[in-house]
Amino acid sequence: MNTYKIALIKGDGIGPEIIDEAVKVLDAVAAGCDFSFRYEEALMGGSAYDVTGDPLPQETINTALDSDAVLFGAIGGEKWDTLPREKRPESGLLRFRKELGVYANLRPAIVYDEMVNASSLKPSVVQGVDLMVVRELIGGIYFGEPKGREGDKAYNTMVYTKDEVIRIAHQAFKIAMERGKKVCSVDKANVLDVSQMWRETVEEVAKEYPEVALSHMYVDNAAMQLIRDPKQFDVILTGNIFGDILSDEASMLSGSIGLLPSASVGDNVGVYEPIHGSAPDIAGQGIANPIATIASASMMLRFALGESAAADRIDSAIKKALSEGYRTQDLAGFDAKEVCSTCEMGDIIANYAAKE
Repeated sequence: MNTYKIALIKGDGIGPEIIDEAVKVLDAVAAGCDFSFRYEEALMGGSAYDVTGDPLPQETINTALDSDAVLFGAIGGEKWDTLPREKRPESGLLRFRKELGVYANLRPAIVYDEMVNASSLKPSVVQGVDLMVVRELIGGIYFGEPKGREGDKAYNTMVYTKDEVIRIAHQAFKIAMERGKKVCSVDKANVLDVSQMWRETVEEVAKEYPEVALSHMYVDNAAMQLIRDPKQFDVILTGNIFGDILSDEASMLSGSIGLLPSASVGDNVGVYEPIHGSAPDIAGQGIANPIATIASASMMLRFALGESAAADRIDSAIKKALSEGYRTQDLAGFDAKEVCSTCEMGDIIANYAAKE
């Protein structure tokens, strides 16, 4: 029996609540799939600052690097907004990604049939949407040098090397090979030198994947097309800042950010987390939606541990819970037969996953 070591970073706000439910589901599915987990908790974010004075203690980095995967909740809150920038929870997260070398952010956007009416778009537009945004995560304008402020001027620099584009492109094409075999590379090559190099490099990588159809789209058009006809997309490949914006736009096709997971992967250990924040205004009330975190645990099984059958069981359990009309409070207005607490939703999904 395989035993996987998982670093748990619960974080702030609702983070501990939603991670606990994901662990519950993981343990339920592991019991029927002949493997087990060993968990080790680590601190990051505001909770880490309160204990250590640092939003990312070195011990957390060590724990993560010594694990098979990281399951992460959420960080941040108004309590820490007045700290110096380098002490804020978000700064710890950026450093964490850099330390782990997780250069590819995988953001699926799936519209469950049972939740098609939750979207602000027409059901005919969003029903059947199943796309993946592959966002470069540790390069581009967020990390480029030089940057700074001089008097009444401020500046940031968008920088990518060819090697950085090559490695993120390979991630996108490999994922596309397991999906619909289509990659749309999003850039701004009509005005940006960086994007021109990006496009040329992606075309070179595409030659290694002749079964995958490659297209290109300017980012402004991509933003429009995601609303006009999202079903045209399979895998969207793009840089850091464009991916940051487009993945959030794509997430709203589903109607709730409480439903969607993400993965940040590279050459070492990957980080699996819900796309939403720490929601400190509802922390401790037992009303947070744990589905995005549970789905992130499924991605962890699939991409980090190679346990695709177990991941399928969790995905099926989520769909069954929704099809049976179970909803947390954020989705109570959409065909709810029973409104559940955070813990109750975790119990329902864990029970279904164990029986799959």
